[in-house]
Amino acid sequence: MKPKDYIEANRKAWNQVAPIHEKARFEKLINDFRKPKFSLLDTLETKKLLEIGLKGKSVIQLGCNNGRELLSIKNLGAKRVVGIDISSEFIRQANELKDTSHIEAEFVCSEVYKVPKKYDDSFDIVYISIGVISWMPDVSAFFEVCARLLKKGGTLFIYELHPFVNMIETPEKGADGSPKITMSYFNKKANKEVASLDYYDGSTYESLPQYWFGHRISEVIMAMISHGVMLKIFEEYPYDISYIFKPLEKFKKIPLSYILIGEKI
Repeated sequence: MKPKDYIEANRKAWNQVAPIHEKARFEKLINDFRKPKFSLLDTLETKKLLEIGLKGKSVIQLGCNNGRELLSIKNLGAKRVVGIDISSEFIRQANELKDTSHIEAEFVCSEVYKVPKKYDDSFDIVYISIGVISWMPDVSAFFEVCARLLKKGGTLFIYELHPFVNMIETPEKGADGSPKITMSYFNKKANKEVASLDYYDGSTYESLPQYWFGHRISEVIMAMISHGVMLKIFEEYPYDISYIFKPLEKFKKIPLSYILIGEKI
């Protein structure tokens, strides 16, 4: 398969699961974002973003899903926020969430690799959140997009699952056994899944195939640097920021997440 084939398969899979996510959580999100200055970002992420400085800044999020994180960033003080996502269904949800909460934001349905050129050199911060990088078949091209969107001196902010977890068999809820390593950290092949993408409730359905990629930390950092974004901060954490690997936190020995901050030179 070619990269465009993986991308199209993933677009269909995310559009398929969008109404399931909507049913599970969307009403609560609408009610939460009606509260002034509501944010669902965790304490660490909020602290790091405020240290960078959001007030008066322009922020673009690649892989924005239903916009919940980007609207939180807007409520934390950002001036202009733009969200990009491949799923038309999640962009529809993002616009509904924006409209019902009366928060000013812009959401665009687009492949990350095809973000319109009109956004080049326009943003103080490019924001990447959990799970985005693993859906990118070409990590170097991904960071090329990040770099072209940033203003000179702008900040790349990534809060992601650690790729180490790609090696580990997904734990069952309530599991108390040791983690099982089932895949090489150095695997370069696309990983095909037909498992449910419902990470909220874990409901099962006849899922369309999806393809993810286990990009190593070294690949991520070097791809970023090769496109003119210098590393400023890199920190790893033993806690889960997804709905998937929470049972592994108790071991306190496994890197489950990281924050990476870079600056465009």
